[in-house]
Amino acid sequence: MLLGLTNAPRPFDWGSTTLIAHLEGRPEAPAPEAEVWFGDHPSDPADAVDGRSLDAHLGDAKLPYLLKILAATKSLSIQAHPTREQAIEGFAAERSLPEGAPHNYADDNHKPEMIVALSDEFVALCGLREVEATRRLLEGLGSAAQPLLERVTDDDSLAESVGWLLSGDAQDVVDAVIAALEGASSDEFDAEIANARRNAEQFPGDPGVVVGLLMNLMTLGPGEALFLRAGQLHAYQSGLGIEIMAASDNVMRGGLTPKHIDVSELMHVLERVSGPVALVEPTRVSDGVSEYPVPVDDFRLWRGVSSLDGVTIEPLLPAILLCTSGAIEVRGAEESIELKPGQAVFISGDESAITVVGEGDFFVAQPGA
Repeated sequence: MLLGLTNAPRPFDWGSTTLIAHLEGRPEAPAPEAEVWFGDHPSDPADAVDGRSLDAHLGDAKLPYLLKILAATKSLSIQAHPTREQAIEGFAAERSLPEGAPHNYADDNHKPEMIVALSDEFVALCGLREVEATRRLLEGLGSAAQPLLERVTDDDSLAESVGWLLSGDAQDVVDAVIAALEGASSDEFDAEIANARRNAEQFPGDPGVVVGLLMNLMTLGPGEALFLRAGQLHAYQSGLGIEIMAASDNVMRGGLTPKHIDVSELMHVLERVSGPVALVEPTRVSDGVSEYPVPVDDFRLWRGVSSLDGVTIEPLLPAILLCTSGAIEVRGAEESIELKPGQAVFISGDESAITVVGEGDFFVAQPGA
C-alpha cells in the first residue's frame, strides 16, 4: 500500500519563516515554522491524503521511528534524552504527579536521534568538548571564568559543572562569563565565542549560554550527518535538516529555553563522557542510494537521488519516503504517488520493491534491521 502523507509545520519560536516554506515552494511564512513530523506519534501524527491521521490507519501497530523536517534560526533548548531503561522508570514514576504538574517523560521510550543537513550550513552544539580543550577556552575568558575553570578537571567534573551552572547557585559566574564574551577573542575558539554571543543576545542571562561553551560546536554541510546517543547533550543552532529518531518525545532540558528545566533529572540521564562527535559516514546501498548506519535498532535512514530512468529500492516495511527536492513519482506494485518537496508516502503491506522516477532527492525512513 502507498499512502500519501503531509503535515502542518509546528510553530516553535526557534523555527524559520523561510527554510521549510521555501523547501515546499511556498512564500515566506508569517510566523516561524520549526518542524514537520512524519510518523504516528500521538503528539502530532502525520495527515493522510484520505483525511485520516497515520495513527488512525495503523491502529494498535506503532512505528518505531519518527521522521522530521527541522528548521532553526535560533538555538533549540540544550537537551539530553534518556536510555530506554531510564524512560520506563521515569514515565512510570511520573504517573502519580498531579494534573498540570511539569513532566519530563511523555512516553516510556528512549530517543537516540540523527540529523542530516539539507542547508549549506547546519550548526549544532553536540556532546561535551574534550576537557583540556574546554579548559583552554575558559582560560581565554580571563578571571570571569576562573570559578568554572577550577571545577573542570576531568570528564565527571565537566558533566557536574553543567548541573552547577543550571542550579541557580552559579548565576553570578554565568553573568560574569556572558559579560566577558563581549571583549573575548581566540584564534582557536573564535567560532565558539561568536556562537555564545549570539545565544546571549537571544537568551539574556540564560545559564545555557555558558553550558554551550562546554560543548562541541560543529557545522555540517549538505548530506553530512550526526548521530546522538542517549544521554549526549546537544542543541541544534541553525539550519535545515532531516531528523530521524526513535518514536519518543522525552526531553531533559539544560538551558536556552523558557521551558521547564529539571536539573536533577537532566543530571540523571546526562552522559559523563567528553570528546569530539564523529560524522556518520554513509555507505552504499545501490546505485543512487546510500545509508547512514546507526548503532540502534529503532530506525535506519536511506538517502536517494532519483533519475528519469528510475531507482528501485527494497526498504524494510513499514517505511516513509520523503521528497526533499525536485519532483518524483513513487511506484508500487499496483499504484503510484507523485511527490513534491515536503511531501511523503507511507509504504506498507506487501510492497516488495518500490521504484522512484523523476529528478529529485528523497529520504527513506524504516525500521532498523
